[in-house]
Amino acid sequence: MNTNPRQLQLVEEVRARQSTSVEQLADSLGVTLQTIRRDIQKLADAGLLVRFHGGVRVPSATVENLAHTQRQVLHAEGKMRIARAVAEAVPNGCSLILNIGTTTEAVAQALLQHKGLRVITNNLNVAAILSSNADCEVIVAGGVVRTRDRGIVGEAAVDFMRQFKVDIAVIGISAIEPDGTLRDFDLREVKVAQTIIGQSREVWLAADHSKFSRQAMVELARLNQIDRLFTDVPPSAPFDALLRDAEVQCTIAQ
Repeated sequence: MNTNPRQLQLVEEVRARQSTSVEQLADSLGVTLQTIRRDIQKLADAGLLVRFHGGVRVPSATVENLAHTQRQVLHAEGKMRIARAVAEAVPNGCSLILNIGTTTEAVAQALLQHKGLRVITNNLNVAAILSSNADCEVIVAGGVVRTRDRGIVGEAAVDFMRQFKVDIAVIGISAIEPDGTLRDFDLREVKVAQTIIGQSREVWLAADHSKFSRQAMVELARLNQIDRLFTDVPPSAPFDALLRDAEVQCTIAQ
């Protein structure tokens, strides 16, 4: 779907409150009730929001992530800024692993002008993007392809990743909980990501602000296993303290 800035702001407002009334949204955004209702209907049809009598809420769940197309829309501008910041920090001539996620796909797009990269990925979207860079060698994991997002998961992908030791892993995540755990929804994906962390000399986490305090079912890692965090908004309590204690270098993408 095509969303305008007001509709993206509407989604942000609902995510911040978890649920809210139509009247509160109209007042907050300074538009009429009729306009808000039209926006809500469009966003609900796309699966970005859930309507109930008199209000709206986020489609929250700990067992299943939003659809890939929905995640591409959400926080797209922030993800682009994060991707540019990651790309600026990646040197030419290094080895990388990029895993599954719309943020890592944005990173791949930002790396199209880099030279001499060797990129290993379990994300067919990342492979398709970086195959346009003639100065980048792309190595794709074997395994089961998830049709919903073209991620490659399963034991074959785990075994494949164990063959390598790379300079940098750039990973995405679905949730960063207040206890410092990094979480995702699919155990098969998590097993591959855990292997990626173990096979990388540095681990960089690329996560927009919406991932903080979100919930997901499967623990992937903890913040002290991460070397750098790239995000779009300065983390608030308790995450600022957790990042300091874990000695994670935090970059706020501008």
